[in-house]
This record gives sequence, C-alpha cells and structure tokens, in this order.
Amino acid sequence: MPAEKNLLEELRIERKEVRRGSPWRMAIALVIPAILMVLTAGFFWLKTSRAPEVRTATVREEGPAGSATVLNASGYVTPRLRATVSSKITGKVVEVLIEEGKTVTEGQIVGRLDDSNARRDLDLAQAQLNSARRSLAETEARLRLAAVTLKRMKTLATEGVESQSTLDAAQADEEALSAHLMQQREDVTVAEQNVAVKKQNLEDTIIRSPFSGVVTTKDAQPGEMISPVSAGGGFTRTGICTVVDMRSLEIQVDVNESYIARVSPSQRVEATLDAYPDWKIPAHVILAVPTADRQKATVQVRIGFDRLDPRILPDMGVKVAFLEADVPKAAAAPVKPRVLVPKAAVRHEGDADYVYVVRGEQVERRAVRVVGTSGEELEVTGVSRGERVVVEGPPALADGAHVTAR
Repeated sequence: MPAEKNLLEELRIERKEVRRGSPWRMAIALVIPAILMVLTAGFFWLKTSRAPEVRTATVREEGPAGSATVLNASGYVTPRLRATVSSKITGKVVEVLIEEGKTVTEGQIVGRLDDSNARRDLDLAQAQLNSARRSLAETEARLRLAAVTLKRMKTLATEGVESQSTLDAAQADEEALSAHLMQQREDVTVAEQNVAVKKQNLEDTIIRSPFSGVVTTKDAQPGEMISPVSAGGGFTRTGICTVVDMRSLEIQVDVNESYIARVSPSQRVEATLDAYPDWKIPAHVILAVPTADRQKATVQVRIGFDRLDPRILPDMGVKVAFLEADVPKAAAAPVKPRVLVPKAAVRHEGDADYVYVVRGEQVERRAVRVVGTSGEELEVTGVSRGERVVVEGPPALADGAHVTAR
C-alpha cells in the first residue's frame, strides 16, 4: 500500500499559483467600458433631442398703388446694338488696343494686323503709277514735236518742196502719237486706281470700332490669326472684340400666345433684375414682335427701360410684371399690396392650405388662403409682411415644434 501511494504521488501534477492582477488594473478594466457606454448614450440622446433644422423665407409685399399685375414673364436684358468687331481681311494680329470694360468711340482703332505685305504692294503700285506718268510725259513731248513737224510738212508741200508721201507720213506719226497718248492716259488712270486699292488694303489692316460703346469681350491676342470668316480648323479667330452700345439696352421676354392679348404698346411694366430682387425698375412695352414661335407657342415682346442705370448689364436675367392701365383717381379704389410667399412654403391637407410660421424657436401652424400666382410665388392671405415661413423642413414637423432656422 505505501508503495502504491508513492506511485500516486509521483503521478500528481503540481500547479503553479496563479498570479493575481493588481487592484488598480482591475478598476481600469471595469471603468473604461462604463465611460464609453455613458458617452455613447449621451451622444445619441443629444442627437435625438436637438431641434430639427429648417430653411425659412420672409413674407413680402408687392404691387404699386393704383395698378395691378395682369401678366408675369421672365427674359433677359438684350442690347439692340451689339457687334463682334472683326477685320475685312485675313491676317495676323500684331496689336490689340482694348480691354474689357473700356469705352470706345465710333472709328476708334481697336487693333492692327500685320501690314508688311500691304505696304510693299502699295509701294509697287505707286512705282507703277510714277512710271506710267513719266511715259505719258514722254509721249506728250513727242506728240508736240510731231504736230510741229506736220505743220511744217504741210507748208513745204504747199510750196512744192516736199512730196505728198512725206506729208502723209508726218500725218500718220501725229495720229499714232495721239492714240498712244490717249492709251497712256488710261494707263495712268488704271495705275491711280490700283494705288487706291492698295491704300485700301493697307487701311483694312487697321480695325476700328463701328460705333460708340463698351468692350464686353476681348477675343484675340497679338500673334493670332483673324479672319472675317471661320477658317483654319478652329485656329483662326473671327473677331477681335465685342462692342455693346449700352444706350440700346432693353428687355426681351417670351409671352405665351394665349396671353398676348394682355400686352399692348406703351403699357407700363415693372422689371426686377435677378441680381437686384428688391429694385423695381419702371419700364414700358415697345412692341410685340408680329410673329409667333410655332415650336414654343410664344410671342417675343420688347420692353424699354424708362431710365437706364449702370447696374443694368447685357444678358442679365429679369422678371417683368405687366401692369394694367392706371385707373382715374376719381374712380380708383384703394388697392392693397399683394402678400407673397414661396410656393414651397404652402402645404396642403385635404382642401385646406397652411404654412408654418417661425416664432422664436418654435413653429406655428397657420391656415392661409391662396388667391393668386406670381411666378415662383403664391399670393396668400393669413400672413403678414416680414414674418418668416418654413420652406424646407422635416416631414414630421408639427405645430409648436422646436426648430433651428437658417
């Protein structure tokens, strides 16, 4: 038995004592997960409890006293007098004398082309003219001599000293020189015309402004080729600059042909530039162009400004309101201004319309009535000028909800 006990003792496996961690390490292992859980819960609580963000717009009023809008349209400011200034010939630009925004006058030089070939052609034509004039002078001298000789031969033939054949030869010489003189005078005229053509070719290398205005674009630089027609596979410019007569600015709008009857010549118009939405510009109808666009079913209407302003620039977007004729003061009734809000601000529930008005940090649901349309806005009743309405917000927005307006 002792022997078996000894054998069992030999088979026993000795276990080393497990080393226990220090107390502060165990505390850290427990505290850090707890802190992370608290921070995560706080983040989600703040995220869910923060007031939703909404986009707002201000209610505005519109409409002059005594007039009402009968039609709204949009278009662009367009100059009646605008030109891409080019040359009459193809050539290389050697000088550009303008910049964008510079004012030019009619006939002012805006650029020059290489004129070396034109000058040489002019020098050659001038030399040919001088040569023709000298030949003419020589023929005139010879003709005067032939005339004197013919007169002498006639006298001698009358006295019987010279024969008739000699007189005939002198007569022929005089007539031949007269014909040659007439030809040379025509040659001189041709040479003079040729000089005039070469001078015009030289003048064509100078590019001038066709009228007074303002340079809006600079389209070529020295060293580039310019031509009055498109050529060279796109490497040739067709103009050196664009000049606009700012005195010819007007508005062009397309009016649906179904409403063109509401437009008449000299009708009062109120224009609003997209760049200056709070600036009402008085204008008037010039005319409705007497043709319609069959694809768009519209008629183009030209509108003139009552007074031009430096802020009005070509190709600006503009909205116009055609006003009805002024009512005589004796019969005129008080006209209230129209209250306008963006279309996105008006919401619908059944047959009822309503908006959310921002009051402080909360929204108030308010019923409104839509009475008209003005472009991208609606004419409504139930709100006042200066109030802010929600145009974009969460679908679950409700009366009294807290919001953050932007």
